[in-house]
Amino acid sequence: MQPSPSTPAPTAAPRTDASQVVTHLQRSPIYRDYHRAFESSTGLPLALRAAGSFQTPLAGSKQANAFCKLMAGSNKTCAACLQLQQRVEQGANDGAKTLQCFAGLSESAVPVRVGAQVLGYLQTGQVLLTAPTESRFAGIARQLREWNSPVDLRQLKAAYFSTRVVAQRHYAAAVNLLAVFAQHLSALSNQVMVQEAVAEAPVVSKARAYIAAHHSEVLNLWEVARAVNLSAYYFCKVFKQSTGLTFTDYLARQRIESVKQSLLNPHLRISEAAYAAGFQSLSQFNRIFRRIAGESPRSYRERLHGATAACLHALPHAA
Repeated sequence: MQPSPSTPAPTAAPRTDASQVVTHLQRSPIYRDYHRAFESSTGLPLALRAAGSFQTPLAGSKQANAFCKLMAGSNKTCAACLQLQQRVEQGANDGAKTLQCFAGLSESAVPVRVGAQVLGYLQTGQVLLTAPTESRFAGIARQLREWNSPVDLRQLKAAYFSTRVVAQRHYAAAVNLLAVFAQHLSALSNQVMVQEAVAEAPVVSKARAYIAAHHSEVLNLWEVARAVNLSAYYFCKVFKQSTGLTFTDYLARQRIESVKQSLLNPHLRISEAAYAAGFQSLSQFNRIFRRIAGESPRSYRERLHGATAACLHALPHAA
């Protein structure tokens, strides 16, 4: 079925870094819990995939459509599905996008972004928004004959007429739920990478703990390697394999999380928060904060306290 690469800001992290962030989000408890809740409550499949990863992301879902599974078994029909996915992705840079494949099934993608950079997409669909008809299936069959597709038409027809039909307003509501969750994932992307509790080598857990305890100090790779009784070379290799991040990037993300926590205090200066977290210069801090958070520290703080003020204003006043 048929799905756009993003245009990253000049300060955005590299694409390889974005795919690592998505990998961490996929493994995080919050995504797994939401994935389970979304599929069980809506009956729709859900997948989170990195930008530019053109494969059939919904194929592994328990809610995946039987019709789509059959279509994916042929080169021509599989290619049509990937083309749809590319078109959906291209249209979803600025927000949720829904398109229909040649068979009339809808697919949707919602971008997960940090600042101007699209990290990946939440994807759902493989449903009909109008009831299947004999004439529509006849058109599908003609297209498959033109492609010389080996799909069994009797089996495909049964799957097509068993495809779930969803009212447009209900489907739009489900996509809106994904849009809200995408915003939440975006905000958590860095935190998940730093704090994610996954099965890992004890030496990496020990290194994480050491970095968390000493990130505000002048800290280097050799010191952390000594603390976990490894050579710098081997520590570097093991740490990257387990976390998906270099030591330098992980330390920067840990420090940025510390700054974000400090900025909850509206009276603390940004420079004080930066130096307290271990940054040695404000120019370095500003550059790293923008790369990881997708915005300047000042913009982050204004947005943070603007949202807090709005929430307090909305609360009822005590009598």
